[in-house]
Amino acid sequence: MILSVSRRTDIPAFYSEWFINRLQEKCVWVRNPMNYHNISEIDLSANIVDCIVFWTKNPQPMFKYLDLIEKDYKFYFQYSINAYGKDTEPNLPQLEARIDCFKYLSNRYGKNRVIWRYDPIILTPKYDIRWHEKMFKYIARKLCGNVTKCVFSFIDVYVKIKKNLSTLNIKTIDENAMYEISKTLKSIADNYELKLETCCEDIDLINLGIKKSCCIDPVLISNIIDYKIKVNKDKNQRPSCGCVESIDIGYYNTCKHGCIYCYANNSKSTVVSNCLKHMPSSKLLIGQKEDDDKIYKRAVKSFRDLQMTFFDEKND
Repeated sequence: MILSVSRRTDIPAFYSEWFINRLQEKCVWVRNPMNYHNISEIDLSANIVDCIVFWTKNPQPMFKYLDLIEKDYKFYFQYSINAYGKDTEPNLPQLEARIDCFKYLSNRYGKNRVIWRYDPIILTPKYDIRWHEKMFKYIARKLCGNVTKCVFSFIDVYVKIKKNLSTLNIKTIDENAMYEISKTLKSIADNYELKLETCCEDIDLINLGIKKSCCIDPVLISNIIDYKIKVNKDKNQRPSCGCVESIDIGYYNTCKHGCIYCYANNSKSTVVSNCLKHMPSSKLLIGQKEDDDKIYKRAVKSFRDLQMTFFDEKND
């Protein structure tokens, strides 16, 4: 099993104590996003969890728990670093602090286990193409030597975030703009020996040398855990997503970063209400079991391929 922690909220930033409690108890409950009273019980035993993928914009609160996590579990980070101002990402630490955290993780675990995400790319009168060129170059220079790959994407303007985005006077990014931005970023990435990939984008940029990313990456996971894994493509993600199967243990409307482009939060009031219900000792990220809840043990297994092939034997 591959554990996604989490596409739905920033668990390293806000819920690290809860997460380490779940690992120590080897059990987590996750509400079904489409059916509130259905709860999955997931076994977090180390022999079942092949790898953990952390998604974060601020991993620093988790640093004090890393010794405990790495004792039994393998993991890597999908780490988003943009340079937008407080009008767009109001509750993030200063850019330099986030860059320092990235370097810390890279130095501790290796630069292949910390993926830089420059996403989403938005265009406004303030954040235009030249601004992105300047800031992408700045971050790439700062991270040089501590990163091998950057994954970028363009904003998807979902209906529920249109109102938030209206404060920025956001511009539509057509394919011509996508191509121009991608070409600019690729030129900078090449100067810093940085592999550039896209996340969930339909546009074909292979002629620029930009491939589509696989963020839950079976090849990277195999390298980290020293086992080949047999795992299928994740059918629950968008068709353009290359990720393989994982189980996400997050909960929507719980991220306190307040980024106005975020698809995982519906409203500030809902986030505040949910966060007040959080208890680090609970098996659920938010609240406790309710009378109408039904708990189902989810069937989980390791994806490790324990069958040694003839080729493997010859390379031992």
